[in-house]
Amino acid sequence: MKTENESNANENQIIESIARLVSDIGFDGEYKNHPEYLTEIFEHLLETESGDSRSLRIKMLSCIRTSKMLAKALEPFSDEEVQKACVKMIKA
Repeated sequence: MKTENESNANENQIIESIARLVSDIGFDGEYKNHPEYLTEIFEHLLETESGDSRSLRIKMLSCIRTSKMLAKALEPFSDEEVQKACVKMIKA
């Protein structure tokens, strides 16, 4: 029973941490544009000598992919809806 309670507590902490992260990102206000911003930045970097690195390109693509996933997941909702949901999850 104790391990089940500990597991539930850990899950609640994880959910709260994710809610705080999404809430903090939402305060930026432009997170939905970040994939385009990252793409533009990385395109310029790739034109430089230091940007001509396979491992760096892989990291750049990973950042763009993650940013797109976040923006797509939150796309159907307004910034206000996201903030309200985060506050509700944090207080739960």
